[in-house]
Amino acid sequence: MLGAYSSTKFAIRGLTQAAAKELGREKITVNAYCPGIVGTDMWDYIDEKMVDAWGGEKGQYLKKYSGLITMGRVQTPADVANYVSYLASRDSDYMTGQAVQIDGGIQFI
Repeated sequence: MLGAYSSTKFAIRGLTQAAAKELGREKITVNAYCPGIVGTDMWDYIDEKMVDAWGGEKGQYLKKYSGLITMGRVQTPADVANYVSYLASRDSDYMTGQAVQIDGGIQFI
């Protein structure tokens, strides 16, 4: 159900590395942020579609997949903003070509 979405997320890693290599000589850094489950309307929608496809109750699939997060909670928009803020700062000036997985330690097994 999420194959195409997951594939595009993986493609971002390759695009990030290629762009970093091409733009590095211009002193432009390129990095990607790879989130896990963020508590937004998007995950409410994903959960709803999983209920439609596989049955169950609203919130069931969000709860199931959130249970795989080592940190014990879904990400918040603030978690996303904190990391993106770092990428936009001078503190990340020597970082390029990285696709950083910040997902609370989610384990898909």
